[in-house]
Amino acid sequence: MKVYTKTGDKGTTLLIGGTRVPKHHIKIEAYGTVDELNAYIGWLRDKIDNRYAGELIQIQNRLFTLGSFLALDPDKALLPNGKKRLDIKPIDAADILFLEQKIDEMDQALPVMTNFILPGGHEQVSVCHICRTVCRRAERKLTYLNEELPIDENLIKYLNRLSDYLFVLARKLSMELKAGEIPWTPK
Repeated sequence: MKVYTKTGDKGTTLLIGGTRVPKHHIKIEAYGTVDELNAYIGWLRDKIDNRYAGELIQIQNRLFTLGSFLALDPDKALLPNGKKRLDIKPIDAADILFLEQKIDEMDQALPVMTNFILPGGHEQVSVCHICRTVCRRAERKLTYLNEELPIDENLIKYLNRLSDYLFVLARKLSMELKAGEIPWTPK
């Protein structure tokens, strides 16, 4: 399979199912931002301790799944024989629960938060916060898409919980690295 197909040279791309749309279509914006998030999480995984690698790889795999469902033309979700075009497990409540459990595990070891926290303190923490903000942007893209073309609510819930996970992971990394948290003090 060649990397280049030249079929997008005029500013369009194919959804799963064969529908051609402009590259600036909201579906492309949505799954492109999820792809960007996935790349940043890969960078985070390269930067931090291996004990988080397993869960980050699991998250990256689920983000590929999430992006695949965003790239699917809902009108062509079924093949002519009636089978699903995407024969993969969709994002579901168990995926969201996984993130919630990881958040709760990390949160138990953290001091109570009494202020907003300024991102930074260590490169690993900063990369984690970049992931969090890209995740929030992806979530915004999905909510916008959902207004135009309804999508499975679990996709939005997953990204919402993932941004919470990334925030708590940043706090946990700050603690482990003894980077300290700088509270936001409004003036």
